[in-house]
Amino acid sequence: MEAAALAIGVSAGLVAPGAAGMAGAAFGWLLLALAALDWRAFWLPDRLTGLLAAIGILGAMADVPPPMADRLVGGALGFGLLWAIAAGYRRWRGREGMGGGDPKLFGAIGLWLGWRMLPAVLLVAALIGLGVVVARRLAGRPMAADDALPFGTLLAMAAYPAWLMMIGALA
Repeated sequence: MEAAALAIGVSAGLVAPGAAGMAGAAFGWLLLALAALDWRAFWLPDRLTGLLAAIGILGAMADVPPPMADRLVGGALGFGLLWAIAAGYRRWRGREGMGGGDPKLFGAIGLWLGWRMLPAVLLVAALIGLGVVVARRLAGRPMAADDALPFGTLLAMAAYPAWLMMIGALA
């Protein structure tokens, strides 16, 4: 955890020195905490997710890219998309398939990255999840249809590199 936190801080400072880098480090550190909690306990606390969202809005107010309009659309789209998928799965299968924290986290990520980055984050998170399934299968521990993966962890793992690439491309 400490090494990951150090890597997050250093990478944010290298890609975006100053206020944007400090904001990016906070984004990464909050994602790291949320990813660890989701991985260990399938828990994405509303307080941390809400803090992530609030700091995302503050970042736009401090003129850290992307612009506020993109962030607001990203927040609504991120939450709404995963909420709709979860509701559809629940209706189709008659059981929960996604926790309530995952849509909130994706909405908070949208408030940081804007709507344009959300498809890439979702795709990369899904690919990481497929990689976990393949690795388990190769290790002789295949997953059953009702086994759970902490999707919030996968979203967090995809979101921070997306922020680095987005900010790096603007520099």
